[in-house]
Amino acid sequence: MPANSWKLVPGLNNVGSYQVSGKPFVSGSCVAHVSGSGIVVRFPAVTKWVQIEPRAGAQDPAGRQLRVAFSENGLHNKGPGYNFRVHPSSSLRGPLDLKVSELWFMSEDATIYEFDVVAGLTGIAIGSVETSEGPSWSGSSGVG
Repeated sequence: MPANSWKLVPGLNNVGSYQVSGKPFVSGSCVAHVSGSGIVVRFPAVTKWVQIEPRAGAQDPAGRQLRVAFSENGLHNKGPGYNFRVHPSSSLRGPLDLKVSELWFMSEDATIYEFDVVAGLTGIAIGSVETSEGPSWSGSSGVG
């Protein structure tokens, strides 16, 4: 029997990983470029929660939106249920209780969109949310 056979790595359904405070993660000053080209924020571990903070300026039109998805496929999919939008006055900014390893972003129009991403991380390896289609639930229903 191996010497460390009693050591178990926390997995995706490890309740204790979600009951404790998350390890802080901040990705500030993110810039989503014009519609059609997405950017990705990759987390070093599976998240417990995520918060998206749009950086609205006085010159920003009220209708500007940031498209958010859980996979690159979901970002470009036009059907319902693959992505969502946030804007400076949105209630969807968070904190959102999500188990993800990455988020994808794209501006909804021809201008750049600045935002910050704050997250609480678990001790769970990002490989726990990979599918045969890719990372962060890619290929799953509602993800794309």
